[in-house]
Amino acid sequence: MRILFIYPNINAQIGFSYGISYISGLLKTEGIETHLLNINEKLGYPLDHERIKKDVLSIKPDMIGFSVLTNQYKYALEIAHNIKTYTSAPIIFGGIHPTMDPGETLSQDCVDYICVGEGEEAFLELITKGSPHGVQNIGHKTKGNSVLEPLRPFSDITKLPFKDYEIFDFQQMIDAKDGWVGLTASRGCPFRCTYCLNHKIMGLYRNYGYLPKDYLRRHTVGQMIAEIEYLLSRYKGIKMFIFDDDIFTFDKVWLKEFTQEYKKVTDIGFVCNAHARIFDEETASYLKDAGCRIVKFGLESGSDRIRRAVLHRYMSNKHIEEAFAIAHRFGFHTSAFVMMGLPHETIADVQDTVRLLAKVLPGRFRWSLFFPFVGTKAYEIAEKSGQIDFEKMRKLDNFTDETCMVLGDDIDLYVDKVKTFLCAFVNGYADIDGEQKYLELVKRIESLDKKAWHREKKALREEIDVLDKIMEEKGKLHYTVKYNPFMGVRSDWKDDSISA
Repeated sequence: MRILFIYPNINAQIGFSYGISYISGLLKTEGIETHLLNINEKLGYPLDHERIKKDVLSIKPDMIGFSVLTNQYKYALEIAHNIKTYTSAPIIFGGIHPTMDPGETLSQDCVDYICVGEGEEAFLELITKGSPHGVQNIGHKTKGNSVLEPLRPFSDITKLPFKDYEIFDFQQMIDAKDGWVGLTASRGCPFRCTYCLNHKIMGLYRNYGYLPKDYLRRHTVGQMIAEIEYLLSRYKGIKMFIFDDDIFTFDKVWLKEFTQEYKKVTDIGFVCNAHARIFDEETASYLKDAGCRIVKFGLESGSDRIRRAVLHRYMSNKHIEEAFAIAHRFGFHTSAFVMMGLPHETIADVQDTVRLLAKVLPGRFRWSLFFPFVGTKAYEIAEKSGQIDFEKMRKLDNFTDETCMVLGDDIDLYVDKVKTFLCAFVNGYADIDGEQKYLELVKRIESLDKKAWHREKKALREEIDVLDKIMEEKGKLHYTVKYNPFMGVRSDWKDDSISA
C-alpha cells in the first residue's frame, strides 16, 4: 500500500503539517509506504500541474490525502480536479477546512472521502479496511448521498508513534526558516474564542457525548525531550524551537517538569504562546530558567467591547498590561498578535488596539486582517452583520494583504491606513520620539480622504523611513517593519537569528 500526501501551502509562510507527520508516522509503523508533495514556492515547489502530474504518476499512490487549510482550499480543489484526469486513486481531504465545513467539501466531485477531526486512527482504519463504511470520522458518498460517520473518541496522543519528520525535506525547511523549528506538545485549548476552530471541534465531539475535559491533551515530558534530542541529533542549524501549542503555559505542573528537563538537554532558546489572563510570575520563572526567549500573547483587539461581544475573549486590558509587565520584568522579548477589520469594529475600536500596543510596548507585534472562517461563531457573527464580501472571501489566500470585510467606507479606509503603517501609528500614539513627529504624521494620515491616501501613500512611506533612520542614528527606541510586511519589531532587538 502506497499513500501520497499533498500539502498545498501556496502564497503563504512556510508551514509544517503536524497532521501529516502524525498520520505518516502511524502508517509507517504498519508497513505502509508514504510520500509527500509539499507545495510551496518558497521551498522550490510552486503550483505546477505538470510537475505534480509527473510526481503522482511516478509514485503511483493507492490513495491521495490532502491536508487542507481554508485559505488553501481553492488550490487543493484545483490540484485534486487535475489529478482526477490521470489517476483513479481515491482522494481524501482532511484537516481544518473539511472539519469546519464537511458538507460542502464532500460535495465536490474530486473529493471521494473526507476526514473530520483527528485523522490518525481513522485514516489507518480506512486503508486497512478498504471501505469507508462504518469508519468513524470519515465522510463518504453512497448512492449519490453524503454520509458522515460518527466521531471516535479523542486520540491518546501519548500512545501515537513518533511524528514523521522524514516525509518532509525537514533540513530544507530548517534552512528556509533560518533555524526555527516548530514543535507541538499538546492538542486542544480550554478557551472558546469565536474566530478559532476549537469551539467548533468541541461542539462536534460533544454531540457524540465526549467531554470538553478530554479535549486538552499533552505528550509526556519524556516524549517531548526525546523528540527534541532526536531533532538535535539528526538536523543541523537549529537556532530556536517554537512551541506551536495554543497555550503552552496552561498546565503549570507539566510546565515545571518540562522546563527542568529541557535545560538538561539543550541551551537553545525557545518561543511559546501564553494567555494574558493566566500568566504570572511563577510561570515566567519556569520559562526564564529554561531559556525561553520570546513569550507570545494573543490580544486580538484593544477594545474590550470587541473582545467580549465579537471574539468571546474574556480578558481585560488590565490583564494584558499586567502580563506584559511581568514578562518584561523577567527579561522576555514579548510578541503581541492583533487583528483589524473585525465585525462591528469602529474607528475608535481600532484606535483602542493601537493605544494598547503603545501602552504595553511589546518586543514585537504582528497584525492580520480578520477572516471569517466557515464553521466558526465569528463567521456567523460576520455573516449576520452583512459585512462579508463573499466573492472576495473565496479569492483570498491569506489574511494579511487584503480583507473580505466591508465595514463602511470610513472604517475600511482607516483599517487600510493602520494595517499599512501600524508601526508608525504605534510610534505616534506612544509618542515614542518625545517630539510628536510620528504623531503629527499619523494625524495627517488619519485626515486624508481615500483619493489623497492612495495618492500620497508612497511619499508617506518615504517620510516614515526618514523618521525611522533618524531614530536609529540617535539610538532611540522605535518600531519598524522587520522580517515580514506584517510585523513590527522594537529597535532594541538585535538578535537577527530570531525572525518570526
